Amino acid sequence: MDARRELPIAVLDSGVGGISVLRELVRIMPQENYIYFGDSQNAPYGSKSKSEVLELTKKNLAALKERGIKALVIACNTATSAAVRVLREENPELIIVGIEPAIKPASEICEKPRVIVMATALTLREEKFKSLVNRFWGKGEFIPLPCHGLVELIEKGDLESDELDEYLAKLFAPYKNEKIDGIVLGCTHYPHVRSMIAKHFSADVKIIDGGEGTARHTKRKLLEAGLLRDTSSESDGKIEIINTSQDEKMIEISKKLLYR
Repeated sequence: MDARRELPIAVLDSGVGGISVLRELVRIMPQENYIYFGDSQNAPYGSKSKSEVLELTKKNLAALKERGIKALVIACNTATSAAVRVLREENPELIIVGIEPAIKPASEICEKPRVIVMATALTLREEKFKSLVNRFWGKGEFIPLPCHGLVELIEKGDLESDELDEYLAKLFAPYKNEKIDGIVLGCTHYPHVRSMIAKHFSADVKIIDGGEGTARHTKRKLLEAGLLRDTSSESDGKIEIINTSQDEKMIEISKKLLYR
């Protein structure tokens, strides 16, 4: 048996956002071991330059490789845009899975949908995002919406406050009287406040994120490589949470988001 099967899957994000992807991974592959690496010390990534995000991501992967991992899930749209291609070139021995805004499923929710794409400024600026939208433009209209400051609110564990509600009301005000069919949560932090976002739209507006698709793709890649952990065991795998912040509260917030 390949000993690498017992190694953990690393899940990397700029902070606590990628916990939304970790939840999907655990749901689909509960037998696997996981290391969640949140870089809250350097959050948010979305306001940094591409080169800064690339260097941070490379540094964090190096730390994870020292611990021993069999796969890396970049549970951050910004880091995926800035770093996934380079990381794959530099680490051909490692399964590396990125995440991208769920434009494809959003394009299929109805005939020619109008869709708001919530994301960080860097994600929306990247050629990777523009290329993705262009591929599906004829199937719908996609409205990019940079969400300055939203990651910071979520990093504080601020999930239901009046401050968050007021922020969202102001963010969505220009679309209050427009026809909107769907919303893409193009940052892994945003699913943590899905219910608050939904309050500002009618019940028939579909809210979509890429977490489940990323988890299923990760499982396929591990299966192809023969690296899935033995599913005959009745016990679930272990989950370790690491955060670069010196504030112990970030671990508490991460656990709260994982098990809520």
